[in-house]
Amino acid sequence: MKILVTNDDGVRAPGIRALADALRAVAEVVVVAPDRERSAVGHALTLHHPLRASEIRPSIFAVDGTPTDCVNLAIHSILRFKPDLVVSGINCGGNMGDDITYSGTVSAAMEATLMGIPALAVSLVTSGRGENYTAAASFVAKLVHMVAVNGLPGDTLLNVNVPDLPQEQLGCPVITTQGKRDYEGKIITNTDPRGRNYYWIGNGEMQFRDIEGTDYYSVKRGCISITPLHLDLTNYASLSKLKTWDFLS
Repeated sequence: MKILVTNDDGVRAPGIRALADALRAVAEVVVVAPDRERSAVGHALTLHHPLRASEIRPSIFAVDGTPTDCVNLAIHSILRFKPDLVVSGINCGGNMGDDITYSGTVSAAMEATLMGIPALAVSLVTSGRGENYTAAASFVAKLVHMVAVNGLPGDTLLNVNVPDLPQEQLGCPVITTQGKRDYEGKIITNTDPRGRNYYWIGNGEMQFRDIEGTDYYSVKRGCISITPLHLDLTNYASLSKLKTWDFLS
């Protein structure tokens, strides 16, 4: 089995090292990841300047671009093979609920799915630097085997959120839905030494809704959340209502 590993925390982040180490026990692994942190870049693709990739160690490449760039560059140029699976992570911090729309971790897995390659996005739900990447990586190695045996539904990736707990304290994996959170944005305004205003987008108070069956609900109770995400964003329930609109009046 051949696996491409990437992330949005950067090629030297502890999460990606733990992930690659665990997966090497079950597959041939090549790491292609950003040369620095690229959190919250979403599905951005670099189009207006060239990309550079450096092999910093055997089968480990650093790219001066986004996670989506890394997946594109790896599959279309760097790799000598088409990977059987793409695993993105392990991210420092959860990617649950509405946050997945910002996530470079999830977007890298989404890019692979668009190319017809099964993909996982994996995050360690922690408020600090994270301590239990090895425990999370051990679970991912088992999940990779299950994906290899069973496959994934079409146009679907798995978004995995693992509580930052030792392996013996982790609850059973749960198949979940995407959660919802209430977010109050915060802009920090200040003045630079030349008297010009600058603005820094900060994190306001974040509160997830504790809805049974969602990713947040499971992680809060110490369980690993596995959410199948589909590339088709159409709201089918709204089609019949919207078709009643009279656009000619």
